[in-house]
Parts: sequence; structure tokens; C-alpha cells
Amino acid sequence: MLKTKVGYSENVDAFESGVETAKMANVVENPQVGLFFTSCVQDQQKLMEGAKSVLGDTPIIGCTSSAALCTQDGYLNKETGYSGMMLFGGDCEVVSAGSEKTEESPREIGARVAKEALAKRKGEDKEPDFFFMTASPANEEEYLKGIQDVIGNIPVFGGSAADNTVEGKWSILCDGTSFSDGVAIAIFYTDSEMKNIYTGAYHETENAGLITKISGSRTLVEIDHEPALKKYAEWTGKDVESLKGNNLLTETICAPLGVKDPIGKVVAVRHPMFGNDDYSMNIGADLAVNTAVIQLSNTPEGILKANEETVAKVNELMETNPQSYFLVHCGGRRLGLALSQIEDKIYPEVKKAIPEKEFLMVFTFGEYGTGDHSSNTVGGLSLSYTGFGE
Repeated sequence: MLKTKVGYSENVDAFESGVETAKMANVVENPQVGLFFTSCVQDQQKLMEGAKSVLGDTPIIGCTSSAALCTQDGYLNKETGYSGMMLFGGDCEVVSAGSEKTEESPREIGARVAKEALAKRKGEDKEPDFFFMTASPANEEEYLKGIQDVIGNIPVFGGSAADNTVEGKWSILCDGTSFSDGVAIAIFYTDSEMKNIYTGAYHETENAGLITKISGSRTLVEIDHEPALKKYAEWTGKDVESLKGNNLLTETICAPLGVKDPIGKVVAVRHPMFGNDDYSMNIGADLAVNTAVIQLSNTPEGILKANEETVAKVNELMETNPQSYFLVHCGGRRLGLALSQIEDKIYPEVKKAIPEKEFLMVFTFGEYGTGDHSSNTVGGLSLSYTGFGE
């Protein structure tokens, strides 16, 4: 059976934080990979060195988490730093690899990294069961395509590197190294059960339109042939000028946009991040012309409640007894809860849903997951909650 153990530390010394986190987690038989998450304010190289001094040849990959981590024992959000790890072992094999961004396309990098990971496989030749991915915010969809070009449509869980202030201070961690731009993956082979729920947990409103113009892959220029920011302001009753610049990021946490997968099984959230002077909107994930975009809605209290509700849905999906949980929670959602002064309720809400089992919650700037008969999906302001069973 797949085994996991969570370790964590709030030691201000980066090396010692890595040591303490790895020591606490390092009680798993046959350790295969440590998924490692840290504060962006500390020295990432020292954090990795500390963790590697304990785990030796066991691969470690992960990323920085926005402003906090959450474990079964509490909420870690000291301004001086924190680190947390879920170590996987037991009856499984995990192979991993990563790469900084190069002159190759992100899709080519994704394919290369997947091939490098598969080349480390020692067990019988079989299809993987699921994989973890983390990447820098910008090209997640293309990295994912490249990985799946090699391994197929295997379920993904994970999220993008984040910082505390959305200014690019994030890092990808990859087995002794760290870099700000790139991707890292861990591919799992196990007979144990894994189930993932990927959701924004928002409500759809009647406000919907056709994307009629984009710039690049992530700038929404027009909805129904009208300037996108003006259309959004009309839908939400907000003053369009007040949505310009960075204001848009916080103004849209409770009212983001959504796009549906081809069969409507997943509504992928599209977080408007920046309102431009030409009334276009920079979006935190990819868009496509001639697809529908829907205005979504929820309250801060509803966003908070979604934590317990989504864990319950994971439990309902699972056929075996859940042993542990890996919870990817959007950093933007956390920010919205902080602005509403209910961030301190995240831990009790999750603890209520997971009273006895271990979990690690990380806060990312992009979330990846899968839904019922859907393909792997990338979006923002979302939850990607994974349960590991027998």
C-alpha cells in the first residue's frame, strides 16, 4: 500500500527548516519522493540542502507556497518562513525529473522531462497511475501537453509556484536545485487508490458570452465583440475604471470567469488578473476564441465552506479508506479569505473534514486536476484535492 508522512517546520534558519521537515517525514518505508513546499522569503537552496541532508538520494520536488502552508497540526504562516513535505513510499514506485525553461518550447520541455523521468523506471513496464506536476505561472497548459504526449492522459494533481505578493519571487524546487521558470514532475506507479476532485466551487450566473478576440493565449480582449473589461463591469455592476490595473485581481476573487470542458464536466476558473487601459483583461490561464465564458460567483463564506465540502466529495469518490490527503488551494482564494478576515478559519474548516488523517495543504498560483470523464485541466482560483487510499 502507498504510504505517506507529512513533515513541517517554521524554523527561521532555512537549512534547519529543511532538516526538521525532512526528519519528521522520514519515517516512511521505501521512500520514493518528497513533495516539498516552502516560503519564498527563505533561501531555497539552503532549504533543499537541509532536506537532502536527511533524505539523501530520495528525490525532492515542489515549489514555493503563497504566504502559508496547512497541515494536520495547524496553519503555518510565519512571515519569517516555513516548509512542509509529504513523503511518499511503501508499495509504489515514483520517478521524477524537472527542467528550467530553455530555448525549447514549453511543450517540448514537458515531453523531455517526462522521458527523463520514465528512463529512471526500474519496475515492470506498465502505464503510470497518476502524476504530480508543478510549474511556473505562464505555460502550464503547454508543459502538461508535452508530458501527456509521452505518458498519455494520466490523471494529474498539483499546482503552480507562488509567492506572497504576485511579483515573481516564486521558485520551482527540483532535487537539490531551484529555479523560477520551468517545470518538475513525479510519476507514480502504485496499486493503491488515488482520487482527485478539481473544482472552483463557484456558482454559475446567467452572465455569459462568446470570446470573440484574444491576444496571445491569456489576454481577453473582447466578449461578444465588446471590450472585455466593459462587459465584465456591466455584468457585475462595478465601475469599469475601478477595475483597471492590479485592482482587477482582488475585485474578481468572488466573481471570476469560467470556461467549460467540451462535455461540461469541469468548469475551469479563469482569474482576471490585470485590467488594461484598452479595456482588455490579463487572465491567469489560457483562453480560446469562439468559446463561451461565464461569470461565476461565490461569497467569502462560500469559498471557505468549499474546503470541507470538497474533502467530503473526495471521500465519496473513494472506494477504499482514505489514508491521507494532498490539498492544493489557490493562493488567490486564500488572499480573498484574508481580505475578508476569515483566513484563520481555513485550518478548522479542513480539520473538521479530516479530523484524524494527515494532510498537506499548499497555496498555489494555478491548480491542476481532473474531473469525471474530463481531461486534465489547468485553472486558477480553484481547489485540486487528492485522496490516497488503500
